[in-house]
Amino acid sequence: MGKLNVTVLRYLTKEDFRVLTAIEMGMKNHELVPASLAASIANLRSGGVHKLLRDLCKNRLLSYERGKRYDGYRLTNMGYDYLALKTLCSKGAVSSFGNQIGVGKESNIYIVGNDEGEPLCLKLHRLGRICFRNIKEKRDYHGKRHQASWLYLSRISAMKEFAYMKALKDRGIPVPNPIEHNRHCVVMSLVDGHPLSKIYELSGTEVETLYDELMNLIVQMGNLGVIHGDFNEFNIMVSSEGKPIVIDFPQMVSTNHVNAQMFFERDVNCIRSFFKRRFDYESELYPTFDSLKREDVMDVEISASGFTKQMAVDLLVGMGIDEGQSDGDCSENESDDENAIETLKELVEESLCEQFKSDRELSPSDVGITAAQKLLKDFSILDGSNDLAQSEDSSQLFDSPPDLPSPPRSVCANSVRSFSTATSTIAPEVIKERVKKALEKRDQRNKKRILVKGEASAVTRQRRDNRDTIKDSHGIWDD
Repeated sequence: MGKLNVTVLRYLTKEDFRVLTAIEMGMKNHELVPASLAASIANLRSGGVHKLLRDLCKNRLLSYERGKRYDGYRLTNMGYDYLALKTLCSKGAVSSFGNQIGVGKESNIYIVGNDEGEPLCLKLHRLGRICFRNIKEKRDYHGKRHQASWLYLSRISAMKEFAYMKALKDRGIPVPNPIEHNRHCVVMSLVDGHPLSKIYELSGTEVETLYDELMNLIVQMGNLGVIHGDFNEFNIMVSSEGKPIVIDFPQMVSTNHVNAQMFFERDVNCIRSFFKRRFDYESELYPTFDSLKREDVMDVEISASGFTKQMAVDLLVGMGIDEGQSDGDCSENESDDENAIETLKELVEESLCEQFKSDRELSPSDVGITAAQKLLKDFSILDGSNDLAQSEDSSQLFDSPPDLPSPPRSVCANSVRSFSTATSTIAPEVIKERVKKALEKRDQRNKKRILVKGEASAVTRQRRDNRDTIKDSHGIWDD
């Protein structure tokens, strides 16, 4: 997440970018891309690829990581930046790189220039920072995925922002002019002005005019079917002519979102509180969510957050745009997964108690201890180990005094001794917890420590595994 240094970009060769692209393609279904796979995708010699990978790691465009099972390479943020900048340079959108002019919780802003020397604005999306990692609750970029890399989520964020910016520009909303985008980069026109948060002095007429224009922008976007969601003084630029220009759009939602009214009222209150705090201006005129009148279907066009396919069908049919399309099946089958092992243990415990009560009249302590012993044996079988269950003196696990035995009795064809005591018995839940801890301690003692050192160790492990496979399959390999 450090600063972007583009000095190395001019010295990279075509083979370097082929390797970077190969790692990017391999990361679609690999967490760590092996060197052999990178060589196969890049269609280069393996020996040459190893040298290129080493040089790219030295320049921090790739990172080499060692895992317990396999080793491989991962594309860094800087390497992803270089791939995007190389493509933008090939398209002629960017030819020079300038200073950083802004930084946010999910993006970095730089000044760049095109072939004609015109200054532009380059926004690099940087999702995954410590200050903004709860993205699954804030955005719907994941979709139905449980996990996704930050590079992929940054790419989706840039695509959404470019689409929003282009759609708003076509509809007359004052936003920067979108020029080009690639991967997680968006190139737009540079706004000649200052952020609203940096403006401290305005005349009375200018304050009232600016307030009315901002409220009208909120209503205009709401009538188009979208809500900005972060409409505050940091995302509003004021040009040299005093006109507001809206920026930062990845968090926009549809007016049909489940929390659309809350987002709309928050945008309005942000402007009202800022003008009251900064310019001591408070107006009784402000828009409400109920006053919005849909004039366009921009949220359908961009697939805004909170707008499902069935909502789009219903809206288009209601507006008379798509009368022939029938309602889709939006029913979702909710699966209620249960823990089979826990359920089986409860059933075993209940059946044992019923069986003991029907055989003879037992005290609560007798039933608890006997059921717990049987439950211990079933737990060991389900866990894959029978050391504790097959112990002859298993009663010691339940703190049962050895000097107060009761006659043995058979339980489910398994010879288990039951002890009746005058003391209180241990609850089955406590017994299960003790057995679980005992099994975990035993697994930790038997667990071998795995040491991984470098790429050579990965090759050695692979050769050792192949040798063991051949040794186990001696019937096939022997003459």
